[in-house]
Amino acid sequence: MGGQASPTLTPALSRGERESTRELALLDGGAEAYPRMLEAIDSATRRVHLEVYAFEREGVGSRFVSALTAAAHRGVEVKVIVDGWGSIGQSRALASTLREAGIKVRIHNPLTSVFLGRFWRNHRKLLLVDDAVAFLGGINIGDHYAAQEGRPGWADLALELRGDICARLGARLNAGASTLEAGPVRLLLSGFGGGWRLRGRVVLAHAYFLPDRGFVRALKRAARRGVEVHLLLPGRSDVPFAHVATQRLYRTLLKAGVRIHEWTATTLHAKAAVVDDQRLLVGSFNLDPLSLVNLETLVEVEDADVAAEATRWMERHMGLSSPVGLEDRARSGVRRWLLEVVGLAVARFAERFASFVGSRRMRRRG
Repeated sequence: MGGQASPTLTPALSRGERESTRELALLDGGAEAYPRMLEAIDSATRRVHLEVYAFEREGVGSRFVSALTAAAHRGVEVKVIVDGWGSIGQSRALASTLREAGIKVRIHNPLTSVFLGRFWRNHRKLLLVDDAVAFLGGINIGDHYAAQEGRPGWADLALELRGDICARLGARLNAGASTLEAGPVRLLLSGFGGGWRLRGRVVLAHAYFLPDRGFVRALKRAARRGVEVHLLLPGRSDVPFAHVATQRLYRTLLKAGVRIHEWTATTLHAKAAVVDDQRLLVGSFNLDPLSLVNLETLVEVEDADVAAEATRWMERHMGLSSPVGLEDRARSGVRRWLLEVVGLAVARFAERFASFVGSRRMRRRG
């Protein structure tokens, strides 16, 4: 990222604004999330815990390095966990810089761990400060997530949480898979089990949409019984073949009445859903097989106001997206056939690879 213009960030909160902040706040991309995250680190007095899949050292990442370093120098306990794959090319130098400042750093499964059979990733995006304020969602640390040189940042969401749920999170950070609840918030670490019966409306925005057959059947059944189902999906992807693998599902979903919108203005990186205008789900958890074996976070919020705010975010992005119709999928030809074959192959490979990784983890736990 050297030589690029710094991303445009909104001003940090004043002390009075922090004191009046709601216990739940939905943040639109890095432009809104980064200033509040940096402000929280600057205000830390006891502990800062940061887990992130991808951490770029330059640009906005340098601001985080400076804030974390300053916190450590004033006696705050600072711990940073980055993923060896997500921060490839960055993790070693980043870790060296942070350790020199007295910060505890762990690289989760560096690339060399592949030779030991450890393929699973730490895909969390989590910042916890003083067990009092937490930020969770899909936003990594990098200039992609905030506007720069007139270009909008990647489309993504995060939640800022305050109150009892943060204290409970702080007590369970190193306890493995956990489900935490406080008020309207339910927080899940390392996976999400169960489901819900859709009643009136569901809107999903997902960057990597490779759900299992059961989830696809649930969406189709919901649409056929009259539930309004909208999918906001990427028209392009930062992961090769992900878009092709997702497109193979379009025809069957459209026939069932599911409405699909493709976002092409920037990269869609959000992982969020709103159910029946009451429940918001936001996290790092993709709808793909690998998220079942990675370390992940997911926040469920039963709050109509926050759900409505997320719905407006999704509706605004759907309004600027390209709708996908059955007529678009009806065009036959060798190219369409080849794309669907490739998409199916990618999806099956992801499923089998996730199954292999999962079995390796289970054997190690045993």
